[in-house]
Amino acid sequence: MRLSRRISPNKAKPLNSWSTIKRIIPYLATNKGLLLWVLFMVLVSSALGLLGPFLVGRAIDDYIVTKESAGLFSLLFGLLGVYIFYSLSMWLQNYWMIGIAQDTVYVMRNQLFKKLHQLSIPFFDRRQHGELMSRVTNDIENVSSTLNSSVIQIFSSVLTLIGTVGVMLYLSPLLTLLTLIIVPLMFFGLRWITNRTGKLFKEQQKNLGELNGFIEETISGQRIVKAFSQEDKVIRDFITRSENLKKAGFLSQSYSGLIPKLMNLLNNLSFTVIAAVGGFLALSGIGTVTIGVIVIFTEYSRQFTRPLNDLANQFNTLLSAVAGAERVFAILDEKEEEVDEVQASELRDVSGQVDFEGVSFSYNEDDQTIHDVSFHAEKGETIALVGPTGAGKTTIINLLARFYEPNSGRILIDGQNIQQVTRASLRKHMGFVLQDSFLFQGTIRENIRYGRLEAGDEEVEEAAKLANAHSFIMKLPDGYGTILSQDGSGISQGQRQLLSIARAILADPILLILDEATSSIDTITELKIQEALQRLMEGRTSFVIAHRLNTIQQSDLILVLDEGRVIEKGSHEELLRQRGFYYNLYRSSIKEIQTG
Repeated sequence: MRLSRRISPNKAKPLNSWSTIKRIIPYLATNKGLLLWVLFMVLVSSALGLLGPFLVGRAIDDYIVTKESAGLFSLLFGLLGVYIFYSLSMWLQNYWMIGIAQDTVYVMRNQLFKKLHQLSIPFFDRRQHGELMSRVTNDIENVSSTLNSSVIQIFSSVLTLIGTVGVMLYLSPLLTLLTLIIVPLMFFGLRWITNRTGKLFKEQQKNLGELNGFIEETISGQRIVKAFSQEDKVIRDFITRSENLKKAGFLSQSYSGLIPKLMNLLNNLSFTVIAAVGGFLALSGIGTVTIGVIVIFTEYSRQFTRPLNDLANQFNTLLSAVAGAERVFAILDEKEEEVDEVQASELRDVSGQVDFEGVSFSYNEDDQTIHDVSFHAEKGETIALVGPTGAGKTTIINLLARFYEPNSGRILIDGQNIQQVTRASLRKHMGFVLQDSFLFQGTIRENIRYGRLEAGDEEVEEAAKLANAHSFIMKLPDGYGTILSQDGSGISQGQRQLLSIARAILADPILLILDEATSSIDTITELKIQEALQRLMEGRTSFVIAHRLNTIQQSDLILVLDEGRVIEKGSHEELLRQRGFYYNLYRSSIKEIQTG
């Protein structure tokens, strides 16, 4: 889409208020025709708003003071028409602007959500999910509410200011000069306020994002909170974050609340000066000042300070929206998952042969995670990865799936370097069954079909039967139409794992990743899952990360890792004969089973 390329540059740039506003303008320009109509209605309403007080002044001088009635009613009817059309133009511009604002945030929200799916796994590892949710919801909504009102108000205020000053100069340059005296006072007052509110609004949005992240994290981890009786600590942490948000909100709103007070003070000062000086000039007969002119000026002085007041308030609101927009653009400017090489090819007709050749990787410069890992897996073989926590087992899987790129070495599939194929085609041939089986809100059928969206109902049910899930599904009230709540709550952990296996069977991958797939399952359920996994693994090259070593004894190759290095490799029997690290791990696991 041409728009997204224009307003979402690849390189992140330092953001400030003006550059952020300039980035929002192209979004508004997508409805250029309607926006021009809005601006035309703003022009009409501004002109009619100026014409009304002028006609009132003419009525006073030409008819009321002179006590002439001929033509007065025509002027009054004209004045009524002015205010009717003024109200209509105001309604139209607001109605159209709401549509433009909603279209704008619709595009922005879609781009942001799409961007999130183009970012790499490391990006999400560094961020709180709730904080990211805050950007998609709160920050976008902040931009929306501001666009609904502020854009029209700013244009209207500017036009009203220009028109008011022009008519005032025409009527009385002296009174105009007296009215303009308040501008420097207003400028310095607003500058003092906005210098403080801009930073405070940014702090408020930041604290709001952190609070949302903490809430999402706490709700997701509620079982752990209760299991360790940490309710009091969580509440204290929440109160601390809530107080930070309250302080930032109080200060930002307190400073921004000074603006209308300042404007009212200056407005009353201007009114007083015009009434006093204008009254003196009218009574003394100096110049062309009349009672009607004084009435026009008092109304125009109010109209003069009102757009300044509106501009100040809208500028203040704009700062709040800019703070939210900056957070949105910060995500849009994030570096996406590395783009595939231009010459990258599609990975087709995969048999399943995998080679790691001297692969090393580190998540940060100070700590090497895996060192010079090399092994070979033939088509259809099962490779087990064992070792203590932090040994590098999951890192090897992350590299194989290209969630991360190795610092050195090569990873080959069927002899082809995976860095020379597209990520999408690589992952299309991979299936994952993880320790934490994630299910989406929806029916059981939809969750299984997630493995292959074009699959029919019969294929879904066949996959469930192969995964030993069909029997428990049919016992549910609505069978395959049973709606699961978020993350599959409502069924047991073992049942969720069986659905994950069914999803992987339906996907029919060549390469299969099993990451601690049975570590949190009871023994009886584990037997069902093991049977389902054996069916799933048949004919596929499988990588198994296992905590229970009794589940990997039939593996073709076992890689024993410690501190990021492959220290032993071989079959189960070969490693036991070596009486090394694996031998000790296996004896420890047997003792755990016997004592358990």
